[in-house]
Amino acid sequence: MRSTDADTEAHPIVALLGLGVLAALLMWLGGSPWTAPLEILVVFFHEASHALMTLVTGGKVVSMQVTVERGGEVLSAGGSRFLILSAGYLGSLLIGAALLVAGMRSRHDRAILAVVALFMALATVLFMRNLFGFGYGMAMAVALLAIARFLPEQASDFSLRLIGVMSLLYVPRDIFSDTIERSQLQSDARMLAEEFGGGTWLWGGLWLLASLLICFLAVRWSLRPRRRPAATAARP
Repeated sequence: MRSTDADTEAHPIVALLGLGVLAALLMWLGGSPWTAPLEILVVFFHEASHALMTLVTGGKVVSMQVTVERGGEVLSAGGSRFLILSAGYLGSLLIGAALLVAGMRSRHDRAILAVVALFMALATVLFMRNLFGFGYGMAMAVALLAIARFLPEQASDFSLRLIGVMSLLYVPRDIFSDTIERSQLQSDARMLAEEFGGGTWLWGGLWLLASLLICFLAVRWSLRPRRRPAATAARP
């Protein structure tokens, strides 16, 4: 009797806890060259979310930048300023949550990781305007595409899960740090408060609550058992 994928795969809770510990360790080592690729990836998703919302609301992306210091910015013209400013943290978190759920539940990990790579390459070519950001965007896109194309399926699965868990831990921490703990920073929440009122703490607090809800739902959906294909009897 042959074992199926469901038989050999680790229990979802065990797998998620293991990824959570690994991601927490990477965050504890934050700022080092070892953690830079993943941290900057979350920043890339943040800025790409600003850019995407600009296009969706009818605006024009003038430029996008991502820096080695884990910072970035998007310059835009037109579009809904409220939605554009709100899209950064929550957009990057939604991307991470979707990748986690996909990695935990989907059986098309290679294709999903390849789509992420192509999305990064397209955003980089169209919008990135600083040398480091362009080099990082293209290098990470090539790396993810190579994982999807040449490594075993488990490597794509692990990559999706790790990126997802990293986002779920990284984004709420950044929201708290940038908008509440250091509310004097020129963050998205600070700009939103200056343009629409309400105060940096208000917008940061609302985003933090929304981010915790997104994290809860992503973990909940990730832990649901996969649907097994119906067994069919084989005739001799």
